[in-house]
Order: sequence, then C-alpha cells, then structure tokens
Amino acid sequence: MAVRPTISRFPVDSELQESCGLPWGVVVAPFSSADELGNRPLHGKEGHLLPRCENCYGYFNTYCELDQWSWTCVLCGVLNGLSTIAIDRYSQARSCPEMCSSFIDLEIPVEGSEREGMLARPVYVAAVDLSSSDEFLELVKSSLLAALEALAPGSLFGLVTFSHKIGLYDVQGPLPVVKNILISPDSDCQLTVDLEDAMPLLSFLAPVESCKDRIAAALETLKPTTSWERTTAAGQALDGILLSGRGFGVAMDALINYLSSEYGNTFALARIFAFLSGAPDYGAGQLDTRRYGDQYASKGEDADRALLPEQTSFYKDLAAIAVQSGVCVDIFAITNEYTDLASLKFLSIESGGSLFLYSGTDDSTLPQDIYRMLSRPYAFGCVLRLRTSSEFRPAFSYGHFFPDPQYENVQHVICCDSFATYAYDFEFVDNAGFSRHSEPPFLQVAFQYSIIVPCEETSNVGLNSGTRSRYYLQRRLRIRTMQYSVAAALVDLYKSVDAEVVLSILVHKVILATLEQGVREGKLLLHDWLVILIAQYNDAYKIAKFEEGNTLSHVDIAFSQCPQLQSLPRLVFALLRNPLLRLHEDGVHPDYRIYLQCLFSALEPSLLQRAIYPVLTSYASPDKQAYPRHSLSRAALVTSGSPIFFLDAYTDIIVYYSPTADASLPFPPPHDCLLRTTINRLKQERNITPKLVFIHGGHDDARAFESYLIEEQDVDGSGLPGATGFISFLEEVNRNVAEYLKELPNS
Repeated sequence: MAVRPTISRFPVDSELQESCGLPWGVVVAPFSSADELGNRPLHGKEGHLLPRCENCYGYFNTYCELDQWSWTCVLCGVLNGLSTIAIDRYSQARSCPEMCSSFIDLEIPVEGSEREGMLARPVYVAAVDLSSSDEFLELVKSSLLAALEALAPGSLFGLVTFSHKIGLYDVQGPLPVVKNILISPDSDCQLTVDLEDAMPLLSFLAPVESCKDRIAAALETLKPTTSWERTTAAGQALDGILLSGRGFGVAMDALINYLSSEYGNTFALARIFAFLSGAPDYGAGQLDTRRYGDQYASKGEDADRALLPEQTSFYKDLAAIAVQSGVCVDIFAITNEYTDLASLKFLSIESGGSLFLYSGTDDSTLPQDIYRMLSRPYAFGCVLRLRTSSEFRPAFSYGHFFPDPQYENVQHVICCDSFATYAYDFEFVDNAGFSRHSEPPFLQVAFQYSIIVPCEETSNVGLNSGTRSRYYLQRRLRIRTMQYSVAAALVDLYKSVDAEVVLSILVHKVILATLEQGVREGKLLLHDWLVILIAQYNDAYKIAKFEEGNTLSHVDIAFSQCPQLQSLPRLVFALLRNPLLRLHEDGVHPDYRIYLQCLFSALEPSLLQRAIYPVLTSYASPDKQAYPRHSLSRAALVTSGSPIFFLDAYTDIIVYYSPTADASLPFPPPHDCLLRTTINRLKQERNITPKLVFIHGGHDDARAFESYLIEEQDVDGSGLPGATGFISFLEEVNRNVAEYLKELPNS
C-alpha cells in the first residue's frame, strides 16, 4: 500500500492551507505490494480480532497508547477497553503484527462454509461485437487466445456474441454449439427468452484447463453479421441507409443478470471483457452519435462542454447492478468512429474495470494488454476507507470506484490490481486546525479485499477429484497508519512538496472541472492556479520588488529558492498542451479525451508524470547513457551533442537517432545492449503495452518524435500555427503574476 501526500508536512491551520496555493491531499495505491519506500506489510492471521475504536471505528495500531486494560485511539483520542481475548493476545506482543508494524496485512475469516469457499472459481466472459469487420474479429480472436494462456487452471470461461441478437456458446461438447436470442429493437432490456432458459449458466461457463482447444475452435467460428442481417433486424428496407444492430446495452444487461444468479456460489468475481467496434445503436442503451457531427459543425455551442457529459444514465445505472452482482466490466473499443465513451465509461470504471481505446486493428497492442492484465495479481470485493485525526477530514475522493450509498468516505472497488490508484483532498474541520498543544496529525487507510488462492493438493482430502484445480477465497484486511509533522510557515510547507503528487491531484481536479464547466474553463483554472502559486511563493520568500509607480522590478517564476517546486511550471505547461485539455476545434476526438481521462485518473504519480511530461534521455552509444534528463526542446538535442535519444511518454517509447549520428552506430539498437534492457524493463513495469518506435533522423519521418518537443516555439505537439512554446508561456505567466501581486493588500 503506497501512500504519498502532496506535502509531507501538513499546514497548521486553514489560513496557511489556503494561502499556500497547493492542493492538500494524498494518493493511495492500496493493493501495491509495498509502500512508497519499498517496505512490505507484516502478514498475520486473526484480523477479525483487531481492536477497533468505539467512537471512530479506527483500528488499533502501533501509535496507540496501550496499558493493561485499555488503549487510546490516535485518530480521535477516545479511551477504549480491551476484551479478555485482546488482553491475552497483547501479553505476547511480539507475535502480533499490529504491535510490531504500522503496515499490516491480516487474514480474516470468510463467511460461509469451507465447501462454499471451494466453489469460488475465477470466471471470465468474453462479449464480442459481431456488428464489425473481419479485421476486428481477427484481432479479438488473437487477443482471447492470449488471454486463455494467461488464465490460471481452475478458471471458468464463457463466450457470448452480440449484434441484433445474443449468442451463447456451449464449448463443453465435442463441437461448439451457439444458441441465439433475438433482441427486439424497441424492448426495454426484455428478451423473449432468458439466457438461463436458453442455456444453464454452468453449461455456458467452461473449465479452461479441459476446454481450451474447444474454446479456440469456437473463436474460429466467429463471423461478422452481414449487412443484410443487420438491416433486416433493424426493420429497415434492404436498401436502407442506416445499418443498425449493435445491441450492446441489452446484451450487457442480460449477461450481468445471467451471471448474478451464481454470485457467491460458483464465483466471487466475474470479469466481462467487452469488445466493441462502434457505438451501441440497437435496442435499450443505444447512443445517438449524431450529436458529435452536429456539435462539430456548430459555431454557437461549446462542443467541448457538450460532448463530455453522458447522454444517458443507462450505463451508469447498469454499473450499479454490476457492482451488486460482483461483476467487473472491461471495455475494449477498437474503432476510429465516434462511440460516445462519455456514456459507456461508467460501466467499466465504476465496476472496477478499465477502458481501452484502439484507433484501429493495425499494430494494436490489444493481445499484449489483455495478457498483461490477466497475468498480474488482483484483489476483488474491496472496501477502501480512509480515516483521519479529528482536526481534518477528506473533502473529496477521486478514482475508479463505487461510493458507498450509506457511509461517507467508504469506496467499493470490485476489482483492483497493484497499479490502481485513488486520491483524496483534505480540509480542516474548523479554523483552529492543528493547535500547538495537540497531537500530530494521523492518517489511517483500511483496505479489505479478497484474493483467490489455489488449493494445495494436500488440502483436497475428503473432496472429490473434480475439486483438484479449484480455488478458495482468502479475505484479508490491509491497514496502514501514518503520522505526519506540521508546518507553521509557508517556506516550510513549500520545502515538503512532492511535485508528482501535486500533478496527480491537479489532473483529477482539472478533469472534474472540464466535465462540469467545459475544457476552456478547465484550462483557465489550471493557468490561474499556477499564477497564484507563483505569486504566493514570491510573497512568502519576499522576492517580489516594487519600484516607484508601483512597477514590479523582479519576480521569480522559476522557484529558484525552492527546488521542490521548480518542475511545476513545466508540468502545468505540458498539461495545458496535452490532448486532455486541447479544444475540440483543434481536432481532438472526444472519445480520445474520455480515454485519457480514464487512463490518467487511475495512474500512480510517477507514471502520470511521464504521460504528461515525457522523460527524454540521451545515449552516447546503445550501451552508454550520456544524460539522464533533458528538456523537451530541439535546443536540448543540439547542445547535448549525443547521437541517440530515448523518449518515454508512457504510452509511446521512441528511440531517435540524430541525423548527425555516426554511421557505425547500429540501428536499431542491438537486443543485448543497455538501451534495449532499459526498454524491456520499462515495458514490464507498465500496466499497458507502450508502442515502441525506432526513428533514424534524416531517413525516417521524425514527426512522431518531434511532436513531443512541446517546449519549442514552432514544435509544440499541437500542430497549431498560433500555439506558443515554453518561453512564451513563462512570459505570459510572468505578466499575470505581476498583475496579481499588484492587487495584493501588502504590495
């Protein structure tokens, strides 16, 4: 569990917090195997015996004062009595993880009998769009074959297709059999035949270890729905212009209800992989894609603001049903057409899934991405709760979760891997803040989750041989308690800044602002935030100087006296230039913007920074690094004199050979060199597969590399003639800071 605050020293009161200009909060990666320093939790059993505060329900931890009969909660200060069991337990303190570490991971009993636990098997269902092309289906087939290799023995797999009908595949016999159920174009998710009646769920879900070849054979039978079928199904004439028939909404609703009948019995978590080639256009949940064309052509409306919100609550409501049914939905959209991901995204992110967007089938990383997703450990049925000292509280939470309808600051996460990251903003309960004589502020994160553990052969005694590959549920409680110091001066606060975490919170805030007020307003708010921060910094360090006539003679916009803040102007500049905040009129596709919102809002800070401001490194040769970090400008390339440049933009990895590079240098770099080793390591550390590109300057088209040189005046990554580089941006910020400082009361 990694927890990183924006400022490691908390502001002493609300006045200091407001005047510093910095967001105050934390980012949390609850299922990360270690904390931010690499320390792993102390494991143990009997998590249900861990004492809890009678007042705030916080958990006992190493910071709590303990005597023979009672303990004092560090979060709220309440004295709690100890049970007889706890008194006996803590008489042997060294055997209790909670007495030895503030970062613990404890097993807790699973409700139900051991037999029910044995029946909890991993369930995966592929839902494939047949209203598509041959190329689309070939990509999906290869991706699912890769997925089958990643699934552990004991997993159950189901294959379903959708178009104007739903197809259920029985792959447990000698030949794959498909049963089709028609979707009525005007139905409200009501099918003529329930899926359970068409095929019992246990006939649909096949054991992977014994049916892998049959599943592969079933995949080979997938063919696109013909235009004639789709037109007729939609009730159009044979020469109709509109070809409808992608009943995604009805199919997802029916499939989630289909699976829910066995939730807690056959499975504890089911994951649906939904492969889409376009927008749902048939039956319940269909989306009107004409609004994209209408708004794009409109001059009187803000297209950025119009295309960001969802046009229907259908998929958000369906996500709530999926959460209750223990179903996680991952959406893989493979299309360059407008699909309205703004409406579809809720089904994935609120159910604990992911949203992927691929512009086409050529060079798609879908097979690698799905294999990577299924190969890494994940937790499910998670409950995340953050508690604080009584002086402050969480003001807002950000991330891909489902908020508890009853309890504040409780989030449900259906599926969570080690990359999943969530963020919190803090606020003071009152103006007093942390008084001089109060205890230091504390933060406690509790993460309750389940994992599926394969049964040991020795544990199967008394069970039939069919359980040999089965799994059992293990419920765990991970708790981390942290103590922070307090800063009473702005200078001390600024010295404790973590710029990567500040960027993470800013991205969450900007995404929220664009959804509510539009992209233009989001850009303005971000720009103004930087101006105010620089002004407050200049005021705190007494740097700004005024001459006669109230003319500002000097202002420090580079944070020269505070290294911890120096990267922020570049990060803000890069974020303003990112497609996340580019205007619709600049050619940014609304679906791509939504994809970036979903991607960026789940990334941990160091990876997010690479996605916003890529890392540019130079090499003297494929086996020798020259400089570890350059600014994103042509000047950096020229002045370094290095022949090879390596750019890591998170989703893209580019190796660029300068046009002046010695011809004796091998291109592309050899597989056993340092540069290749670095690339392979970075690819393994990603939750998605970055695209790797090799460019030889002077021979190949270098625009893919040059588009990332955003600090140049004429190469800023946007392709817009009126765009400015980093120097012009700083000049504008300097003018704005001067104007702001003149308006301060003490200027």
